[in-house]
Formats: sequence, C-alpha cells, structure tokens
Amino acid sequence: MKGTTVLAILAKDSIAMGADGQVTMGQTVMKGNAIKVRRMYEGKVLAGFAGATADAFALFEKFEGKLNEYGGDLARAAVELAKEWRTDRILRRLEALLIVADRQSMFLISGTGDVIRPEEDGVLAIGSGGPYATAAAKAFMKTGTKMTPRKIVEESLKIAASICIYTNENIVVEEIS
Repeated sequence: MKGTTVLAILAKDSIAMGADGQVTMGQTVMKGNAIKVRRMYEGKVLAGFAGATADAFALFEKFEGKLNEYGGDLARAAVELAKEWRTDRILRRLEALLIVADRQSMFLISGTGDVIRPEEDGVLAIGSGGPYATAAAKAFMKTGTKMTPRKIVEESLKIAASICIYTNENIVVEEIS
C-alpha cells in the first residue's frame, strides 16, 4: 500500500497507534491532515488503515460490526472480517490494509485473508512508510529507552516522514492503557 504510514506499539497492557495525515492521489498531495486511526468498541479497540480512504471507511464499519457481533473479541472479529473480505464479491475489491489492536493483542488484516499477529516485539506497521517506521521503533526499543509507546510511535513516524514521500509529519496518535 502506497500513501501513508500507520504504526502500532503493543507494550505491557497498553497500545499506542499513530498515523500521518497525508492523502495522495498519484503524485499529488491532496490533504495533509486526514485522521487514519480511530477508536472503536467503546474506546477499547484501535484501528488504523492504509490504502484507499473510502475502502478503509467501509472496512472500519464492517470491523466495528464484527466487534459488536462477537462481544469485543478482537481475534474473532479480525478473522471473521478477513473471511468476509476475502469471499464477498464487493468487499474483495477494496484496497486497504488494517491494523486493529486492544491492550492485549494486535493484528494486521488484509483482503487476501491474512490475519497476522506481529512477532513478540509488539511492533506492527503498514503503508509506504511502514518499513521505515518499523525499523525506527525497533531501534528505539532495542536501546532500552525510557520512552513511552506513544513517544516511540511519534518519533518513529517522524523518521518515516523524513524518508517516505507519501508520509507527512502531521501525526495523530491514539493510546489505550
């Protein structure tokens, strides 16, 4: 997915997720202050997207419906969304990736049926700047920093923005602790 960066850090009983605000069409910046991370399920779940905006909003609605249907069970809602996304004729055309998380776990969900739990380091990123944000976050965490997950997300996204032309420094971070 080209056009954004979303980064999530899962720490001991807390989650921080942030994204830049840039929206591009081709090689043109159309908007700089989009909100790509939102709270769901009574503020207990965070979701962030990379990809086509309208597609992401449709997926946010579907995912929130799955959360409600399965009583906030993040893993079950993620799997059920991925199954529907992969098999539904209309949904399968949507072009986006989602990161969904609560205080205990997080997943990357794709339209190809992927539901991926990150490695034990608790770092997950999507979008064109995702690899840069991941590398920065892992470097911060490896140094034994006293930075909070929120601060690691903010600083890592700033680093990604300095490298990735599809990512800006207008960063929004949500946190659940």
